[in-house]
Amino acid sequence: MKTVRVAEVMGNSKFSGFHMTIFFWCAFSIICDGYDLNMYGVVLPTLMAEWSLTSVEAGAMGSYALFGMMVGAFLFAPLADMIGRKKVLILCLTLFSAVTFLIAFSPNPTVFSVLRFIAGLGLGGLMPNVIAMMTEYSPKSKRNILVATMYSGYAIGGIIASLIGIYLIPTMGWNLLFILGGLPLLAIPIMIKKMPESLNYYVQKEDFKTLAAIMNKVDPTGNYHETDRYVLDSETEQQSKETATKIPVQRLFEDKRARSTFMFWVSCFSCLIMVYGLNTWLPKLMMQAGYPLGSSLTFMLVLNFGSIVGSVVGGWLADRIGAKKVLLMFYALGALCFILLGFKADTLILYFLIAIGGACSIGTQNLANPYIAEYYPKNMRATGIGWSLGIGRIGGILGPTLVGYLVAMNLPFQMNFLAFAIPCLFGALAIFLVQEKYSSYDRLVETKQLKESVS
Repeated sequence: MKTVRVAEVMGNSKFSGFHMTIFFWCAFSIICDGYDLNMYGVVLPTLMAEWSLTSVEAGAMGSYALFGMMVGAFLFAPLADMIGRKKVLILCLTLFSAVTFLIAFSPNPTVFSVLRFIAGLGLGGLMPNVIAMMTEYSPKSKRNILVATMYSGYAIGGIIASLIGIYLIPTMGWNLLFILGGLPLLAIPIMIKKMPESLNYYVQKEDFKTLAAIMNKVDPTGNYHETDRYVLDSETEQQSKETATKIPVQRLFEDKRARSTFMFWVSCFSCLIMVYGLNTWLPKLMMQAGYPLGSSLTFMLVLNFGSIVGSVVGGWLADRIGAKKVLLMFYALGALCFILLGFKADTLILYFLIAIGGACSIGTQNLANPYIAEYYPKNMRATGIGWSLGIGRIGGILGPTLVGYLVAMNLPFQMNFLAFAIPCLFGALAIFLVQEKYSSYDRLVETKQLKESVS
């Protein structure tokens, strides 16, 4: 009986149709997530007019879903490490899709806000599990670009919401966007059938028959059998007895990981202030600058398109020069971009700078997600990325509200963007202070192999 370290086999595998299935369902989930989160910014000008909302009230309403996301990340990410990521992912997708459909029939801002909070629970629980799942099933040589490309589905969801807003809100109203948000419910039965559970779950349940089938798909020459002994990897095999009785969150601060854990939290906090501040208020800011609703929503398209390009290019670079260097570069470029937006420019340059802003805000978070997930051992990855995003949601909650206050102050258009440069600087400092030498087993092995190849 041979011992099979399934994570190492998966990491050394070549991209195949099996990987494509995981990628498709993870990307589908993130597109739904991005559509749901971006639609509030798309309908915000219409809601403010229909319900006579002030800028502060509208900002607070935008924060309810983000508060729900914070709670959802804290609750569902550790749960997934215990009962399986697929189960929690499907539960979260079902929850926010069903509730989003109900939001379409909200009679007033109070009901709207309560339902957005409930939908946020599912949104917050979905993100870390999709990231952890894609990271776990990706070949090591393509992990950064696969995860970053998959997560750019968030921007695709935003583009879909913006296009629907441009062409259909004027004739059919804001409710339509939320009705369409319930469509993912139709795909859930197929997803249950086609998508596997996490490798960690199969190892914990000793489902060696399923593991053998998966290993034979990704490594056809391995000749794996259900009678083999399957472990996740060398690290988790050694630590499984030591960590079995510990709370998942507690393990984030062990083995000299505390400083880096806090720095990841600061980075996510800083980045999500920008992401949700821009997603919520960009169309309204553009309307205040004199652009009509349709043109203002076009800036949302540019923002999300920039984030897709930034995610793909950044993921490609991260696989070659390292994620930390790319993140530092993106944060610095973002700070410069938002400072330049504080100066008057013609429309073409404005589009270009907003695209860069999308790459360096949404795109930066897309690149940070696999970097954070890989930092932690595989049996706590959902917890690691979940709590980072959960703490980051505090920044996401503050973003729409703080920008709402700026809008209420009627500052010059250019001045509103200067506030986004500050989080970039804090995010860069946080990533700089991450201690990679205390990272997960995978990274330590890769570093050792690199040193050996150089010597």
